[in-house]
Amino acid sequence: MRKIETAVILVGGSGLRMRPLTHDMPKCMVPLQGKPLIYWILNWLKSYGFKHAVLGVAYQKDVIINYLKENSQGLKIDFSEHTVEGETGEGFRLAISRFVDDEDFLAMNGDEITNLNIERLEAQHLKSKPAATIAVSPMRSPFGILEVDGDNIVDFHEKVLLENTLVSIGVYIFNRQILGYIPETGSIEKTVFPLLAKKRLLKAFRLSPRESWLTINSVKELSLAEKEFALIRRPQT
Repeated sequence: MRKIETAVILVGGSGLRMRPLTHDMPKCMVPLQGKPLIYWILNWLKSYGFKHAVLGVAYQKDVIINYLKENSQGLKIDFSEHTVEGETGEGFRLAISRFVDDEDFLAMNGDEITNLNIERLEAQHLKSKPAATIAVSPMRSPFGILEVDGDNIVDFHEKVLLENTLVSIGVYIFNRQILGYIPETGSIEKTVFPLLAKKRLLKAFRLSPRESWLTINSVKELSLAEKEFALIRRPQT
């Protein structure tokens, strides 16, 4: 039986970099493969046996609420309202304190599409018991990487996978103790995670070569996701 069955998903951002698609809808409702991004996130969670999802909502929240009233995919869904200005700190703090009783739970941003194996992530987190475990992956450079000798370019590599440079994919498992570190407002990425790292309360979970992810933060990234979606995860029924 799964120990972690609750997920907190922040879907409150205004999605400025995805305009004009987000003029009248939140980013998580932008369609991918004919369905909103939030559909695919919940579909992924359901495939791992999750029972409960808490959505931190702000910008155009009624669009999300109305959609999920009819498309919950069998999950219990709670909505926690916060302000756009409060950022991820306010979003996570309110969602957790209002609706999460679990000791450990998944947390994530609402613009991530991945085939990450949650069971592996959970097993590592529960074994080491940190305040938070962050799923990480090598960074793929969006720029060409040059090798230069003097003023001569001797090699050129396009979109290199930087194996030694790890980045957060925006998917975490939190222990409830993290509430003591989350600020009233502000970004947990700039405040909570650096503090937990200094206290050695933050762990990294590395995606395997078989696991992939996409952050959909712009129209360009959405176009890329349409092309690569089948490589990441086939639809679950």
